[in-house]
Amino acid sequence: MSGFRKFILRGNLVDLAVAVVIGTQFSNLVKSFVNSFINPLLAVVGGKPDFTSLVLTVGKAKFTYGAFLTEAVSFLISAAVIYFVIVLPVTRVLHLFDRKQAAAERDCPECTMKIPLAARRCPECTAVITPATEQPLSIV
Repeated sequence: MSGFRKFILRGNLVDLAVAVVIGTQFSNLVKSFVNSFINPLLAVVGGKPDFTSLVLTVGKAKFTYGAFLTEAVSFLISAAVIYFVIVLPVTRVLHLFDRKQAAAERDCPECTMKIPLAARRCPECTAVITPATEQPLSIV
């Protein structure tokens, strides 16, 4: 039982459980957003695609491929709108935060470890470094 308890209480398993719960909640949030805003917007602009009347009959079997086509088209339209409305703006904001962080650090010329711009000595290789604000101008 102690081995099982260690397995269950391991950080990776708990992290995975939290990720599944958060992922499920995020999925519900996106589904609600699409149903509340995107689908009505699409209905106003071009109507809701409906191919449910398309049926292929072979013998006594009915293949309702129209329902699948309706869901596939709806998915593609929703995915495109979600990408341009949510994913693209969030990616741009995260890129701006990364740019600000990159401006606060630079690579050590000796060991290529990230160090603060104003550092005079690298904490990894202890090389003496000219701070970025005092670098001499080079003539090209």
